[in-house]
Amino acid sequence: MQAWEPAHKALPSRRFVSGSKDNTIRVWDATTRRCLFTMSSHTMVVTCVRWGGEGLIYSSSRDCSINVWDAQEGKLVRTLKGHGHWVNTLALSTEYVLRTGAFDHTGRAPEDPQEAMKVAQQRYDAVISGQPERLVSGSDDHTMFLWAPATSKTHLARMTGHVQLINQVTFSPDGRWVLSASFDKSIKLWDGVKGTFVATFRNHVGPVFQVAWSSDSRLFVSGSKDSTLKVWDVRTRKLMVDLPGHADEVFAVDWSPDGSGVASGGKDKVLKLWRH
Repeated sequence: MQAWEPAHKALPSRRFVSGSKDNTIRVWDATTRRCLFTMSSHTMVVTCVRWGGEGLIYSSSRDCSINVWDAQEGKLVRTLKGHGHWVNTLALSTEYVLRTGAFDHTGRAPEDPQEAMKVAQQRYDAVISGQPERLVSGSDDHTMFLWAPATSKTHLARMTGHVQLINQVTFSPDGRWVLSASFDKSIKLWDGVKGTFVATFRNHVGPVFQVAWSSDSRLFVSGSKDSTLKVWDVRTRKLMVDLPGHADEVFAVDWSPDGSGVASGGKDKVLKLWRH
């Protein structure tokens, strides 16, 4: 698992962070190809890393903890505890805007890196609206926690309802919603600010591995062990389109930031592109 330093903090972005089975997190310089520093506090495998928009790096581990690190010096800021089993996945409320930087759905390109950093900062500020970024974690203990890790080590909400392990959690691009994909064959929708339960989406006949949002936060796509992708409407809470085509389990799905299409990869060794 890797994550790049956000565009509103550095452009061109040279630094990225990686998490490893050796229990460590490392920050690298992509230009010099050297490790700048190593962060070690986890006692088991690191499962996920995220580089936030407020100068912090987040890591989850099979040691049941989430660590918050200073991105400049690599110092441990705080540890978030509460999960009773492996923490599998992390997601930030700023995820979409950190991923896209200065680029929105119109595809207009900034004239130079300075303008790009400025636009990326404006887009980031618009998403957080003066509030600290939120983090959601999903675990093998069937639960999720919502955190404001920049300011507190106490969780904002404990999110329960799944009856098997949680594979993935992800915030909608506008930060209003959280989706969770689980081995219990369901996807659950949660309030992204309060952490309260909203709805369950059921139609898959196998574990759901991944979900991905459309850029307007109105639709999402899911990929499952049942070999299908499904597109869902958040407003109506209904299945919109069933997408068979893979010959085996669908491990990965992603929706392009411009909204034009979906990519999926499966156990059948095939990568498929779907046009929206």
